[in-house]
Amino acid sequence: MELAFAGADGIIILASYAVVMLLIGFLAGRGKNIQNSLAGYYLAGKNLGIVALFFTLYATQYSGNTIIGYAPTAYRTGFGWLQSISFMTIIIGIYLLFAPRLYVISKRRDFVTPTDWISYRFKSKAVTILAIFLMLWGLGNYLLEQLVAIGQAVAGLTGGTIPYQYAVIAFVIVMLLYEWMGGMRAVAFTDVMQGIVLMIGIFVFLIGALYLVGGDFGSVTSYIASTEPAKVGVPPIDASINWMSMLLLVGFGAAIYPHAVQRIYSAQSERTLKRSFSRMAWMPPITTGLVFVIGIIGIMMFPGLDSAGSEQLVGMMANEIAALHPFYYWVMILFFGGIVAAIISTADSVLLSFSSMISNDIYGKFINPNASEHKKVKIGKMGGVAAVALLLWIAWNPPATLYEIFVLKFELLVQVAPAFILGLYWNKLSAKPVFWGMLIGAVIAAVMTFTGYKTVFGIHGGVIGLAVNFVIASVASILVNVSAKQKSEADEMTSLKIEA
Repeated sequence: MELAFAGADGIIILASYAVVMLLIGFLAGRGKNIQNSLAGYYLAGKNLGIVALFFTLYATQYSGNTIIGYAPTAYRTGFGWLQSISFMTIIIGIYLLFAPRLYVISKRRDFVTPTDWISYRFKSKAVTILAIFLMLWGLGNYLLEQLVAIGQAVAGLTGGTIPYQYAVIAFVIVMLLYEWMGGMRAVAFTDVMQGIVLMIGIFVFLIGALYLVGGDFGSVTSYIASTEPAKVGVPPIDASINWMSMLLLVGFGAAIYPHAVQRIYSAQSERTLKRSFSRMAWMPPITTGLVFVIGIIGIMMFPGLDSAGSEQLVGMMANEIAALHPFYYWVMILFFGGIVAAIISTADSVLLSFSSMISNDIYGKFINPNASEHKKVKIGKMGGVAAVALLLWIAWNPPATLYEIFVLKFELLVQVAPAFILGLYWNKLSAKPVFWGMLIGAVIAAVMTFTGYKTVFGIHGGVIGLAVNFVIASVASILVNVSAKQKSEADEMTSLKIEA
């Protein structure tokens, strides 16, 4: 994503964003005594209002990678990448299957991490440990994706003045500092800043791109139809099947991201949560829809790019837009600074969730259950630093395109979905069937992913594993004898009654 126009100006903008993020972290943590409370540090005291909750949900679902990674995918795929809008939409639908119900129960039981629900509902160490592993796997992959994107974005914005590796280290340090000072509150408030910049920047970017191709998107479609007709034609049956598979994989996977679940816990009220989701339903066409159009316009602006070249598409288009007028020049610099901030803002959410699971789930549940909350928060911070150090070593030489990394994280994470969705509604769902369904589903997904058979007839390994997972959990739970007492306990666990 090389930006020939940026250089010193890009460095100034990035430094300004870094200062603002550090200031937000300082103000968010000042006088709040959040370091002594798991809920205070990791969930902002479970008191996020409509604006902060909406933007932190927005930052959870979208990041700078939405622009950097999705536009090149649209360039390579063509109109088939319309699926990016639909799978961002289905995430909201999956949220609404379980989020309001989970919120009420989490409020009653003071949940901090997603696996607090797993432990409470199934009372099984095996199920809890497996869920922790799968969720940490998903978080680790997602954080790796963001670290790679930070390096590419900063190197591009500064015209290569700041090399990829130094860019990653510098902004990881900034991220750690403001997150340590303000916890979830700092993360949520930086999400507000980057969300506003991202939305405005996408609109200006699209206006500039349309101007460069004559202001007529119809002419772009005609050009593609005449030069690369496969990109506008009806996709083959295997591509359509793959599309549906992707909807299931991303819909269930993204909705149970650990940091997404923790946003549910952080809401000020159930009404605030539902209002935030109702606004989120408008975001797929406004965000991924416009990014899709940008990628399609890129086919006409820069025809014939190979896979590696297309990864630089957004930067190449920004160079052309910036040359139009000084207004566009500065908006592009601010926008790309916002992309960096958005990537960092997504990374900080992931890291915060990763740290919370280390502190509360691994250390607090299994190593030192009697530890104080201050001690747990401290252990979580240290564990987060260790995880970042490991992922930085991997990110030094990124293993794949951003989109490939994006797909990889869902294959195992999605196997936790039945424990949430079925577990919230079905009192007969039992621990052993859930464990074996989750384990066998994860093994199927892992074997297919790491042996190169990522799809079968267009269906992702994670979706095949999830189907097997659902069948095992459901059928085995029907066959297992559950006592009246166990059913009664499950009913109580999933009840929506608010205790006095």
